[in-house]
Amino acid sequence: MTVGIVSYGAYIPKYRIKTEEIASVWGGDAEILKAGLKVFEKSVPDVDEDAATIAVEAARNAMKRGGVDPQRIGAVYTGSESHPYAVKPTSTIVAEAVGATPDMTAADFEFACKAGSAAVQVCMGLVGSGMIDLGLAIGADVSQGAPNDALEYTAAAGGAAYVIGRQESELIAIIEDTYSFTTDTPDFWRREGQPYPGHGGRFTGDPGYFKHVTSGAKGLMKKMGTTPSDYKYAVFHQPNGKFPERAAQMLGFTKEQIQPGLVVPKLGNTYSGSCLMGIAATLDIAQPGDRIFATAYGSGAGSDAFSILVTDKIEAKRNLAPSVQQLLADPIYLSYGKYAHHKGKIRFG
Repeated sequence: MTVGIVSYGAYIPKYRIKTEEIASVWGGDAEILKAGLKVFEKSVPDVDEDAATIAVEAARNAMKRGGVDPQRIGAVYTGSESHPYAVKPTSTIVAEAVGATPDMTAADFEFACKAGSAAVQVCMGLVGSGMIDLGLAIGADVSQGAPNDALEYTAAAGGAAYVIGRQESELIAIIEDTYSFTTDTPDFWRREGQPYPGHGGRFTGDPGYFKHVTSGAKGLMKKMGTTPSDYKYAVFHQPNGKFPERAAQMLGFTKEQIQPGLVVPKLGNTYSGSCLMGIAATLDIAQPGDRIFATAYGSGAGSDAFSILVTDKIEAKRNLAPSVQQLLADPIYLSYGKYAHHKGKIRFG
């Protein structure tokens, strides 16, 4: 049975902080940091924004773009590593906000930065089996980085939502196939109650990101009998600007293929929203018949790869909700003090 994307939506807070501003506080060399990370600024949530509110906004944009009847949504799954409650689902908040309750199922997903893509896969299974009509899969985060940690220069806020369905007359893109590669590789972690994550530094590179992204990507292409030249575009998880560029090169994809979805330099790493945001930015400009290759990565560790074929239905829906580039436009820049307030880094008692 054909399964694919009925609609998609993104949300990015309007606040940003530049790499130079963070570096000026901690005595870092901004030019070296920008050259090494290829991240020049990152999004910052407003003081009243969290993963739930971001997920709601992304979901509303997806529903708006697709003109989706919320009562057709049979499942809402939100992937995040920064759910606002330890015990209280984010997905029920989203479902209520978009009008999908009560005849539906909901759950929250966690798998570092690929919880959103895992939600897409589960929705694909439920839709494909006929258990539900439409599924809503979301990746949203207000990711954390300890003061003066390398993550502070990249950990950002944002999210993307996808409505998954099976009626070919509605699909703006067909998900041709998916493949996952998973191991127990503890390159990044945060225990319950800890405000900031720990990470293995360079260990997160080759044993974590590159092994899993390349293995997941190669696994899908082998499964489908495709090569990089069969795709117009490619998207890889974006913890920084260098990693996806190197992964693309290792796999045989060109810089031109990944450029439309490479939003991390002006956005930062939106974690569970990262790969899904890159796919959204690519769908914003893709034409009917274009194929998109995407591989999400989550520390811990695993990758989810997708092959996506854009249909002619995208033309009628594309401009019915804000594009990723529109959401990135006209930012409000913050000082480090304001940023610390927005992020809750100033604690009392």
